[in-house]
Amino acid sequence: MFPKVKICCISSLAEAHLAVQFGASALGLVAKMPSGPGPISDELIREIAVAVPPPIASFLLTSRTDVAGIAEHQRAVATNTVQIVDALSAGTYAQLRLALPGISIVQVIHVIDEKSVDEALEIAPQVDALLLDSGNPNLAVKELGGTGRVHNWALSRQIVDQSSKPVFLAGGLKAENVKAAMDAVEHRGWICAVEVRPMGIWIR
Repeated sequence: MFPKVKICCISSLAEAHLAVQFGASALGLVAKMPSGPGPISDELIREIAVAVPPPIASFLLTSRTDVAGIAEHQRAVATNTVQIVDALSAGTYAQLRLALPGISIVQVIHVIDEKSVDEALEIAPQVDALLLDSGNPNLAVKELGGTGRVHNWALSRQIVDQSSKPVFLAGGLKAENVKAAMDAVEHRGWICAVEVRPMGIWIR
């Protein structure tokens, strides 16, 4: 299977068109975050999302953590995928799915230690995919992505091996280490997404 490409931190309609023209399979649209690069306004996210032709996936990266807030955010911007970058604080994934029929739900897991593996495997059956990143939501100013750090790929491999759902990989990836990341984490045909800021590659 040929790699598919996800381009994150899209910052304009022209950039989105260019990404699609050159073969992107998914676009990442970053909303307001406590830290990190790439956020754009909700108005611009909607403008880009409604212009993205099927079957291109449009990802809303939201830092909202309550089901009502996440659902409200997605409805406002009209993406076909929600990427939740922090842990749910109120409500359940089942409630979110009812609130957003037909919208794919991707939960970010920040891979810090073995507890992250347990968290991922508990959440996996409730969402459409997991995305493994290198942030730290436990800091006073949360890091919810875009840190440029590589996390422990051995932990990511454990998650990929055991997850019932597709798994994306992100965090500190660049041209020099993408192949090593793919070799370390890809397994048994699950989706393994390798994001290279601002470009991402994922393979089936």
